[in-house]
Amino acid sequence: MKLPWPFASRHTAPRTDTRDTTAAGKTVLNPATRVSSDELIALRQSARKLDLGIRQLARAQLAGSHGSRFRGRGMDYQESRTYQPGDDIRSMDWRVTARTGRPHTKLYQEERERPVVVCVDLGPTMCFASRGALKSVVASRAAALIGWAATSQGDRIGALLFNGEHHELPPRGGRHGVLRLIRQLVAQGDPLENLAHPPHPEGFNGALARLRRVSRPGSLIFLISDFYGIDRDTAHHLMRLRQHNDVVAIQVVDPLELAPPPPGRYGVTDGQQQGILDTRSAPVRQAYASYFEQHHQAVRELMRSQAIALLSLATTDDVSRVLQQGVSPARPRPVFKQEAAA
Repeated sequence: MKLPWPFASRHTAPRTDTRDTTAAGKTVLNPATRVSSDELIALRQSARKLDLGIRQLARAQLAGSHGSRFRGRGMDYQESRTYQPGDDIRSMDWRVTARTGRPHTKLYQEERERPVVVCVDLGPTMCFASRGALKSVVASRAAALIGWAATSQGDRIGALLFNGEHHELPPRGGRHGVLRLIRQLVAQGDPLENLAHPPHPEGFNGALARLRRVSRPGSLIFLISDFYGIDRDTAHHLMRLRQHNDVVAIQVVDPLELAPPPPGRYGVTDGQQQGILDTRSAPVRQAYASYFEQHHQAVRELMRSQAIALLSLATTDDVSRVLQQGVSPARPRPVFKQEAAA
């Protein structure tokens, strides 16, 4: 039995075969370890119940069904605010600028399409689960559901997948946009392949930096990860994303990251070395729980500091049900329940 150990150099998945053999001798994918196109396509029905907040103000540049805060010329003047780098100088409010002594720009209400972008972590730490499905499988299901929900509401769907390499998908509308995402989720989601490659040298922050290229101002961005790659520089990257986009974080967690296993002796490995985790000792159980609680607390504080909604999604959860409960269609923008991972 291989468990994530907080003092190991790297979290890895148990070396579980991603394929099962039926009684007829036919080899099929193990749905707990790898997603299939058929599975992700079938989520289209469940996605109809998922409201991404279609009344939310968007800032994209194409005509669509959403009210927009795009900083450009439009039909209805809404308000003036302090000028920010990147604003269209043709929308400068010269009267307010002269009166206050600080540059201001006008905001207009327009009908715009909104791009939705999913940033999916498929790296080594996501190739693990003690129960349910691998984190990478849960993340892929969530991304597909968001993709189907976005296109059903007239939005475009784009993505950035990272698993040792970065795979960028510029936003595209309609069924073809979701199918393109699904093909990449299946192609990049093999845990054995992902564990065979070292993590990308730029890490999670590198993915966030690249995400700014994929997403346009006014996008709704979903970050799907266990967030073990965050550090002091992550806040800066998130702040830059939040300047012109709405961002939601979905933290994928395993039950073993919420509480230590029952007292006993367990074989553990970091993929290279093996050892014994003895949870019969109270100090060991306390250290185990403390390590993961510190990580969860760091994620909560990071997202709170950047005003990013945080949703917790366990490997044992029904992904569709949790996303439906996490989004409140009664609000003018997506509102996610803040779930403590403890």
